[in-house]
Amino acid sequence: MPNPPTARTSLTLASTLATVDRVEQEAEAFATHFGFDEDEVSNIAMAVREATVNAVVHGNGYSGSKEIVVVFEATETDLLFRVADQGSGFDPTAIPDPLSPENILRGSGRGVFLMRAFMDGVDFRQLSPGTELTLTKHRIAAGADA
Repeated sequence: MPNPPTARTSLTLASTLATVDRVEQEAEAFATHFGFDEDEVSNIAMAVREATVNAVVHGNGYSGSKEIVVVFEATETDLLFRVADQGSGFDPTAIPDPLSPENILRGSGRGVFLMRAFMDGVDFRQLSPGTELTLTKHRIAAGADA
């Protein structure tokens, strides 16, 4: 059965680590469904996981009163993964370079770096309240339906 050319799924979830695992699994299934190979699926899932961790931990601070909204969308040319939190927002230009000598041994701070390495686009948008992160992966590069 051929893959549909477009699709959209939206989830509203609690700010928990279980949510992070669920979103990663859903992203993996979504990318697989749209024809990405195993390596690309792993990279996409890791990038979406990092975005979700940032939303749950840094954006919402694990707050039980805050949720994240995750949207998976397939257009004719791209897969889009949007992750939005309800936190106070942040300045993505203020993220320290994880490759600079003073940060190289830090145990954290590489999430956005990995997202940028694995995805074709990483865009931040400030909400009121919160931050929305959109990750883009071109479908054409994977040989998926175009």
